[in-house]
Formats: sequence, structure tokens, C-alpha cells
Amino acid sequence: MKIAISSDHGGNNLRREIMELLDELQISYEDFGPQTTDSVDYPDYAKPVAEAVAKGEFNRGILICGTGIGMSIAANKVKGIRCALVHDVFSAKATRCHNDSNIIALGERVIGPGLAREIVQAWLNTDFEGGRHTRRVEKISELEG
Repeated sequence: MKIAISSDHGGNNLRREIMELLDELQISYEDFGPQTTDSVDYPDYAKPVAEAVAKGEFNRGILICGTGIGMSIAANKVKGIRCALVHDVFSAKATRCHNDSNIIALGERVIGPGLAREIVQAWLNTDFEGGRHTRRVEKISELEG
């Protein structure tokens, strides 16, 4: 598995925490930045991750901002992306099982590093169930035109 990860300035600390987790799990990733603590615009960091995941260059993506909301909205504008805003373990599992999410968005100002690690691990270790959910995911793709 190969992960694309990025944040804005509001998610820098949690991004580093999640990269440490990925290192511990020996999961390959690419850090899309930012490499600054200066204020940046989250769409500028969501877009390259979403495009890379949509093109199949990465299996999945992780986006982090203050709340996760802006990143998730921006990522979902890219065709082929199913980005879920997740702040609990149950939702992390459900969005993989039922929605085949390929990106998650987290909020550094909403959850702490311990919970974020649990969420990411649950999301990474959960497979899409397929079956009746495949039809629903296909209908989401149809909405993209």
C-alpha cells in the first residue's frame, strides 16, 4: 500500500504524527507538505493528493486541516475521489466497508494524536465489502458525470 498525505498549517502536527505511525507500520507514503508553519490554503494541498489518488499513483490519501472539513470538501471535487471526514473509529471502518473511501480527512483541532492513530489504523486495515455497496458506490461515481 502507498499513501499520499498532506495538510495545511492547521494540520501540520497531526500530519507528522500520522507519518510516524506509517513509518512504524512500514507503510510507504509521500508527504505532499507543506514544509512551513506559515498559513497556507488547504485546497492547494488537497488537490495534488486527490489527483494522485484518482490517477492510481497512490492507493489512498490522508488529508489533515484544523477541522478536516475544508480538505474533505476540496478533495471531493476531484473525479474519482471518495473522501470521508472521520473523527471516530466506527466511521473510519464504515467508510471503508460501505463507501470504499480512498481518502480520509482528519481535524487536528478536533481529535488528539492517539485517537487519530487509531482512526488511521482502522481505516487502513478495513477492506471494502463490495456486494450491495458496490452498486451504491457506482451511483456516486455516476453523479460525477
